[in-house]
Amino acid sequence: MKIVVLDGYPGNPGDLSWDGLKALGDLTVYDRTSYDQVAERCAGAQVVLTNKCPVRKEHIAQLPELKYIGMIATGYDPVDIAFAKERGIVVTNVPGYSSEHVAQLVFSLILELADRVGLHDGAVKNGEWMNCPDFTFQKTRIFELAGKTIGIVGYGSIGRRVGQIARGFGMTVLASARSAKPSEDGVSFVPLDEAFSKSDVVTLHCPLTDQTRGLVNRSRVASMKRGAILINTARGPLVDQEAVLEGLKNGQLGGAGLDVLGKEPPLQICELVKQPNCVVTPHIAWASAEARVRLMDQLAANLSAWLAGRPVNVVNG
Repeated sequence: MKIVVLDGYPGNPGDLSWDGLKALGDLTVYDRTSYDQVAERCAGAQVVLTNKCPVRKEHIAQLPELKYIGMIATGYDPVDIAFAKERGIVVTNVPGYSSEHVAQLVFSLILELADRVGLHDGAVKNGEWMNCPDFTFQKTRIFELAGKTIGIVGYGSIGRRVGQIARGFGMTVLASARSAKPSEDGVSFVPLDEAFSKSDVVTLHCPLTDQTRGLVNRSRVASMKRGAILINTARGPLVDQEAVLEGLKNGQLGGAGLDVLGKEPPLQICELVKQPNCVVTPHIAWASAEARVRLMDQLAANLSAWLAGRPVNVVNG
């Protein structure tokens, strides 16, 4: 069985092993693959694994032997899952592997916007504290999380972990989910619009679909509390970046913490990234060493389960 990994470098830049997949077939790993290279590199493969490299209808149509597409990720928007289903191709993902680190980065972003640690560290290193007449100074307003309300949009494993941490900070937790969830102590499930309008911090943890693309637009930003914070560690296109830029400039948004952008990597340092109340990290929420080990293990386990005739984590069933 021929197995092709289209973009293996982000998940395994050389510090992990591909042995789990090598044991299952004839494995070829490409660090990166362009859109135009997909069909050629996947020719003759029964199994294709991808992280962010697109596998669209035009590729799948050229691959008659393809039977299985495995996401090296939780999100599956790079793959045309509907056309894959038409062709009888199973598509799987790896849910939950990064929940701990995504939740950790969510609060890294929130705390940076609350306390501006980087800004104040820079001020100290630039000599501002040394030249200050007082024992303390603030470059900008700082605030506590205790007593604030966090709105969690999407309440899967990541959203739930974010809620647990938020309660530890003494925050009120509102959650909005696509489907009904069992009641949970300390969490109030509310409609989407209410999660936006009543929260001091809104954090996104929903998948990118036709329904969620552009979820945070001008009207939704306008509906938020003035000075609220927006966090996005999910997918860049969930957010209309121009709407967020306007909100940051006019004070409707007090800050934004973004681990994802609409275009990755960005073609240039855009005006949004330059805003002093916007903190941006380069799509690292998923990428802790521990999370990537879990990812690699589950990737092989998913493929093993499919080979045994008992597929798991199927997203186009």
